[in-house]
Amino acid sequence: MKDKGLVFDIRRFSVHDGAGIRTTVFFKGCPLRCIWCQNPEGIAPKEKLVYFANTCILCGYCTKIKDSAVKLENGKIIFNERKVYNPIEYENICPSGALKMDSRWYDTVELAAIVKKDKIFFKYGGGVTVSGGEPFMQPEFLLLFLKKLKADNINTAVESSLFADAEKIKKAMPFIDTLFADFKIYDNDIHKQYTGMDNTIIKNNLEMLLHSEYKNNIIVRTPLIPQYTATENNLHQIAETITKWYPRVKYELLNYNPLAKAKYQHMDYEYCFKENPPLYTKEEMKYFYNIVRNAAVHIC
Repeated sequence: MKDKGLVFDIRRFSVHDGAGIRTTVFFKGCPLRCIWCQNPEGIAPKEKLVYFANTCILCGYCTKIKDSAVKLENGKIIFNERKVYNPIEYENICPSGALKMDSRWYDTVELAAIVKKDKIFFKYGGGVTVSGGEPFMQPEFLLLFLKKLKADNINTAVESSLFADAEKIKKAMPFIDTLFADFKIYDNDIHKQYTGMDNTIIKNNLEMLLHSEYKNNIIVRTPLIPQYTATENNLHQIAETITKWYPRVKYELLNYNPLAKAKYQHMDYEYCFKENPPLYTKEEMKYFYNIVRNAAVHIC
């Protein structure tokens, strides 16, 4: 399956995933379980049939499929995903789009052809960004896809947690113009508590990259999650550490995104906030940037 990759979204005309106008491809599957995940639909490394009650017209066509995963009771659809034998069958029979696969498989030729349709918009500094999920969970497919893009002179960016095999990252770096590397939490125990994984691999990979010939292609990012990552101690430790690894390192703070919570109604995961916090204000963002500036870090 090296030439096949699972993708859960292709977003065109993006301006937040790198320089210029970009087409962002979201690879499915992530080894981390961040309790604030902004793309929870990208966590599980497999296809899933999703039921959207707000678009259902209660036609009952889906109840006729033999595996009986769907029942119509008292004017409501009761959907049991565990009973689904052939999910595509449900997607094909639903006239309103209430039953949809959350992702699909592409080969590199097909996926490259799709994003190349937007090449006219890339000439002013844009390109293609691969996000997720975690792109390096599908390393062979990622590498083949990046090679196809670079062969067509398309600027490439990858957004990664760096929780990945170092050799796979090294193989891909010659074909990545910009690598956005998440550094969410400095403390190992706290990182494990809120993401499910030790961060030693992440730190080692980031240190390796910031000592490599590709160090100027790396932008380190910390998503500002209230109570979890957006603390003075955490930001100072991260900024101080990456500056030691490379004094001219580029660092970016990402404002909290309150829109992610709405996605969790279709997920098997719980969101970290019952009461959703708002975006940080400009003054609050200045406060966070002053923290990292005190560590002499270069702000993007």
